[in-house]
Amino acid sequence: MSHYLYIQDTLSDHLSLTNRVIADAKLQDQIHIAVENIVTCFRNGNKVLLCGNGGSAADAQHIAAEWQGRYLMERRPLFAEALHVNTSYLTAVANDYGFEHVYARAVEAQAQPGDILIALSTSGNSPNICKALQMAKTKGMIRIGFTGENKDTCLVANCDILINIPSRITARIQEMHMLIAHIICEETEKQLFS
Repeated sequence: MSHYLYIQDTLSDHLSLTNRVIADAKLQDQIHIAVENIVTCFRNGNKVLLCGNGGSAADAQHIAAEWQGRYLMERRPLFAEALHVNTSYLTAVANDYGFEHVYARAVEAQAQPGDILIALSTSGNSPNICKALQMAKTKGMIRIGFTGENKDTCLVANCDILINIPSRITARIQEMHMLIAHIICEETEKQLFS
């Protein structure tokens, strides 16, 4: 049994972080505010755009799929899109302008006032995410950030709603981002379609 300790240690770390989130009333308030804003966005016919890098890009795409496809309920699709899914656009802008501009230009092209940008960055300092958040402000978007416990980051400074997980371990932060994203998806579905 002892040769499985590494599995138990990782699961225990995840459970410990989950318990910290359960005890964090301020973080839960931010999750609730995110849900309310997303529900209003979709009710008004607006859209949710998402961005991230690496694993956070995969998470952005996963979250978008839950809304545009379905989460738990049979219902109409909701307009949600991860900004990295057009690889021709992504590689062209990265080549012509620099990778730090790939999301900001997509936000500039696609966003309307009342839309939402969900930005995922475990470090909170990814240059392309920061520029996207700054562009989102100029476009009149509501900006929701998913990050770790870092306090002094561009993501913290540029988000209207902040879901900051109390950890510095990338894998644990990303696991909690997806758990919270699923909570948000489920609650938005209930409020919109129940």
